[in-house]
Amino acid sequence: MAIQPIRFFGDPVLVTPASPVVDFDRELRQLVSDLTETMQAAPGAGLAAPQIGVPLRVFVWDVDDEIGHLINPSLDLSDEMQEGEEGCLSFPNLVYETPRAFRAVAKGFNMHGEPIVVEGTELLARCLQHETDHLNGVLFIDRMGAESRKLAMKEIRESEWFGAAIEKGTAPTIKVSPHSTFGLGT
Repeated sequence: MAIQPIRFFGDPVLVTPASPVVDFDRELRQLVSDLTETMQAAPGAGLAAPQIGVPLRVFVWDVDDEIGHLINPSLDLSDEMQEGEEGCLSFPNLVYETPRAFRAVAKGFNMHGEPIVVEGTELLARCLQHETDHLNGVLFIDRMGAESRKLAMKEIRESEWFGAAIEKGTAPTIKVSPHSTFGLGT
């Protein structure tokens, strides 16, 4: 197991849809282990493979003392919505109200290729949606309304990590994701 560096907003891997996993092998099990260790060290409630630079449809979570992982997920979402604060390890110290479905049913596979179903409400539902979004190249700021997104972008530009990138000449390009937010962001 190894803690991996987390990619920050502006890295192209974060807005690029991830590829499906086709090989359920030792390397995949190592990826799940690295994701879990990195997430717990950060600490965070979830982490997707693109956040450590691996463009595969894999994520892990740690919600309410339940640690899990999901590979090649698909989601069924409730019509009932929830508002709540949401953050992201790829946006250090940035937390904003973000609309999400109240309930989510995620279907996919475990690291051994066995089908699994994960059902969650509230925080687990939010986490399942957030991490699946990462696999689709969608960021949580894409889910915000225009005013919140404007405030978030201002906070990003003023952040220490963004300022350090500017000094190094590696500042991320700021743009809105070209991917559909299914009407939840404007």
